[in-house]
Amino acid sequence: MAMLKRTRMVKSMVQSLRSYASISVGTDLTVAAPNVSLQKARSWDEGVSSKFSTTPLKDIFKGKKVVIFGLPGAYTGVCSMQHVPSYKNNIDKFKAKGIDSVICVAVNDPFVMNGWAEKLQAKEAIEFYGDFDGSFHKSLDLTVDLSAALLGPRSHRWSAYVVDGNVKVLNVEEAPSDFKVSGGDVILGQI
Repeated sequence: MAMLKRTRMVKSMVQSLRSYASISVGTDLTVAAPNVSLQKARSWDEGVSSKFSTTPLKDIFKGKKVVIFGLPGAYTGVCSMQHVPSYKNNIDKFKAKGIDSVICVAVNDPFVMNGWAEKLQAKEAIEFYGDFDGSFHKSLDLTVDLSAALLGPRSHRWSAYVVDGNVKVLNVEEAPSDFKVSGGDVILGQI
């Protein structure tokens, strides 16, 4: 009963916040999130050897066709069982449509993202990035407080088709536990 109450509370918070999201079709992500960088998934040793380098958004998006999807967190139910597999299982179809990169991003550190990607055996198909401080998602108004589920500030569940930094298609779920509009099969039909 308490979990059902929390789920309703989270859905209510999400629905009231979604109307204020700054990202929309036509948004240039490199302009909407200036000076924001993401952290490519890697082991701790790789992080040390790279001096904990980050990747500017322009390096991820400019001159490329990218499908990016955000999710509440590594090792969580819907994210692990449905969201990532929906992209991994369709990677050849994305490549056939000329997509340069399929990217998964979450408010996690890059080391957790690396371990999770390896566990899912998805690292060869999908590029995983951490948004360790949530700055990317905050810049786009795609954050949600999931403290009721012991997760704290996280990303909404969403997907986008981005060409040269510009959002061409955007799908945002009504609640973090929903998986209706942000999956790989859905966005494949929108490209």
